[in-house]
Amino acid sequence: MRETLIDLLRHGEPEGGTKFRGWVDDPLSSTGWEQMRASAGEACHWDTVVTSPLLRCAEFAAELADRHRLTLEVDARFKEMGFGDWEGKTPADVARQDAARLEKFWRDPVAFPPPGGESLAAVQTRVTEGWRDLLARHAGRRVLLVCHGGVIRLVLAQALGIPLANLFRLHVPFAALSRLRVDGEGENALPQLLFLGGRAG
Repeated sequence: MRETLIDLLRHGEPEGGTKFRGWVDDPLSSTGWEQMRASAGEACHWDTVVTSPLLRCAEFAAELADRHRLTLEVDARFKEMGFGDWEGKTPADVARQDAARLEKFWRDPVAFPPPGGESLAAVQTRVTEGWRDLLARHAGRRVLLVCHGGVIRLVLAQALGIPLANLFRLHVPFAALSRLRVDGEGENALPQLLFLGGRAG
């Protein structure tokens, strides 16, 4: 069977630190750049790079693709979830305003989305579409997908059959790299998680 390897790399720390940053387009901090470069390493392990259009992903992806002379694809379907009224606020800020709602979101983001935010079903639809297209275009290759914690959780949930309500049981820190191997193509494809939160190599 044809084997496709996909490395999922979450962006590093953005300027402004940890907060609900869905579509807020903050760039990486200097620490974030260091984290990303350390996770990717010096050697080239990929045939192509695919990235979210948001700066915290796209700027590093462009640097890496240029350095290794790889093709670069920007795909808006791999943007982070939109957090609505919580955009730009820290978890502590949100907890002070509505701790009960925040706790419900962590435990079941399907039933309790952020107020005014994107529903998890909508995010799942666009991420799944992007993921299937990526696998179809790059079957048999090795791809680096630079994206977001929520996107990575959704890809892994689909690949491993994890209920969406349990998404936050997957820990995906800044600059974490995870690897999926997909054997075969189309409906018969068999995905396998090789590691979660490691480094390239």
